[in-house]
Amino acid sequence: MAERDLFNGDPGPEDEAPKADRVAGEKQAPLAARMRPRTIDEYAGQQHILKPGMLLRRAIEADRIQSLIFYGPPGTGKTTLAQIIANRTESKFERLSGVESNVAEMRRVLSGAVNRLENTGRPTLLFIDEIHRFNKSQQDVLLPDVEGGTIRLVGATTHNPFFFVNSPLVSRSQIFELQPLGEEDIRVLLERALTDSERGLGHLKMEVKPEALGHLAKVSDGDARKALNSLEIAALTTMPDEKGVIRVSMEVAEECIQKKAIVYDANGDQHYDTISAFIKSIRGSDPDAALYWLAKMIHAGEDPRFITRRLMISASEDVGLADPMALVLSTSAHQAAEFIGWPEARIPIAEATVYLATAHKSNSAYKAIDLALEEVKNGRTIPVPKHLRDGHYAGSERLGNAEGYKYSHDYDGHYVPQDYLGVDVSFYNPTEQGVEKKIKDRVLHWRSLQEKGKSGGR
Repeated sequence: MAERDLFNGDPGPEDEAPKADRVAGEKQAPLAARMRPRTIDEYAGQQHILKPGMLLRRAIEADRIQSLIFYGPPGTGKTTLAQIIANRTESKFERLSGVESNVAEMRRVLSGAVNRLENTGRPTLLFIDEIHRFNKSQQDVLLPDVEGGTIRLVGATTHNPFFFVNSPLVSRSQIFELQPLGEEDIRVLLERALTDSERGLGHLKMEVKPEALGHLAKVSDGDARKALNSLEIAALTTMPDEKGVIRVSMEVAEECIQKKAIVYDANGDQHYDTISAFIKSIRGSDPDAALYWLAKMIHAGEDPRFITRRLMISASEDVGLADPMALVLSTSAHQAAEFIGWPEARIPIAEATVYLATAHKSNSAYKAIDLALEEVKNGRTIPVPKHLRDGHYAGSERLGNAEGYKYSHDYDGHYVPQDYLGVDVSFYNPTEQGVEKKIKDRVLHWRSLQEKGKSGGR
């Protein structure tokens, strides 16, 4: 009789008793679950961390896995990779959920791992799905066993662990980012499912048009689970023809996968990464790229006010005085979006986006205020010169306030050289971009008059 793992009543790796039940359960599982790769060689994508010679691949093959955190979009193989590691390292695979599991359940699994290691020498790989959902105290429970090597922790999350996982746990783990699968990777998985008679759809007579297969691979947006499950829906809902063949056309594929689901978390990486790409495209004067990132946010249902607030910031920071109308237009787009909402708000927002992206650029005002703030923060405090002080209250004349002040409008050109700061310092350095070129000419003229005034007109 095969040896059983006596702790928690778990069957050992060679126990065949539950095989019939397990096989029956597998056949009822969705296609994506049935077709999970069982080895590294079957695993699709993620070659940046798994191709021969890469760190993670070497660690798995040498059985030197300790604690890992995988993060990336759904359907990129985080759970599958954890199971492959458990199989390859002959570890007991335990799974907890950051959504459902509590501290009591965690302690039960950790206690079982200690007993298993002490009595059989078999390590435990603890996989925690959505580990970012655990609160600080739950994550802290893991620390002693992670640090002591009692468990091999593999955490999975769609959120950046450097922001959403406790620092002590991150510092004890190696972080690997999983990327969306490429269209070719997903196509390989789909073709494998069509030919696999044991776990896939190979027992069916199916004919899938190449363009239909390509559509599933493309519109799944890097999510292998979505692509495989859509293929299964097509197989189960399409009536066979008179020859008993299930024919999946482009129309069937489009119907089964329906609307493209954009990977976009409203409060996570995608939210901030996309708006970052949007603003940088505007700054880089690429209206096409800016419109694409805008379209992604609109499709995902982003708050229009979040977008327009960033447009107003960009209008001031990146376009600035090279085209002062940019701020006016972006502010108008913000007000229009407030009034009309989606979907019509896309029009004024797109108008402001294109205007900003194609406008002359200058960050001189942005740099100037930061220089002035730095001076206030770290430089000496400059007192207000007496001739600029308020001279309207009783007794101000006795203090000499406003004495010698020159009223600009009394002079030619509405300008007169006069000291307005008390020290010789310059914060604003105008560019020659767009409208600001005229501003620069005026500023340089005024500064030259100031210099002449200081030198007595010489």
